[in-house]
Amino acid sequence: MKTAIVYSSTTGNTEQLANAIKEAAPDAYFSTADVADPSEVLSAELILLGSPAMGAEQLEDSMEEFFSGIEGQISGKTIGLFGSYDWGERVKAAGAKLKGIAKAQLAPDSQALEDAKALLN
Repeated sequence: MKTAIVYSSTTGNTEQLANAIKEAAPDAYFSTADVADPSEVLSAELILLGSPAMGAEQLEDSMEEFFSGIEGQISGKTIGLFGSYDWGERVKAAGAKLKGIAKAQLAPDSQALEDAKALLN
């Protein structure tokens, strides 16, 4: 299954989750949101997106920009989310199938890292 992992991270916590997933899926397309190729991501069967919560529980700016750019094209796609922000309702409203959410507040503990890797299953 072709997988795409795209994330943004401000303190490194979401990056730790992204790296744990990448370790479990070494052949996945892997990128930060600020430079991710939308066509590569949209061609994946499983899209995993990670973002920290910013301000009043909003996506980090580069993830907001990336996600807004693909949001109208994800209907029917399978998407998993990771980070410290739950935007599952927004993903479902765009018509995607929400595979799951792996959340970590502050530095991810071993359970959060396992939950992130479980998004691949």
